[in-house]
Amino acid sequence: MRLDKFLKVSRLIKRRTVAKDISQQGRVLINGRESKPSTVVKVGDELTVQFGQKLVTVRVERLADNVRKEEAATMYTLVKEEPIAKDNVLDF
Repeated sequence: MRLDKFLKVSRLIKRRTVAKDISQQGRVLINGRESKPSTVVKVGDELTVQFGQKLVTVRVERLADNVRKEEAATMYTLVKEEPIAKDNVLDF
């Protein structure tokens, strides 16, 4: 499954276009590597997403093309969530 689609379906990000934009900006890492919106996500991958002043790391648990809102959180497991020091924020 494409990275941008996974972020949208899992509801980590509300819109696919927003997921595409942040991926293009280098704010999403898969297993420690910068990833494009078209990068293929597999079960077991660790995604690190920069949301403003925090980094969220999740592990992909399952893939599905469509899920209900209530089931979206079962697609990943939260590994860690940490604030970013102002001097470490990526400039775009």
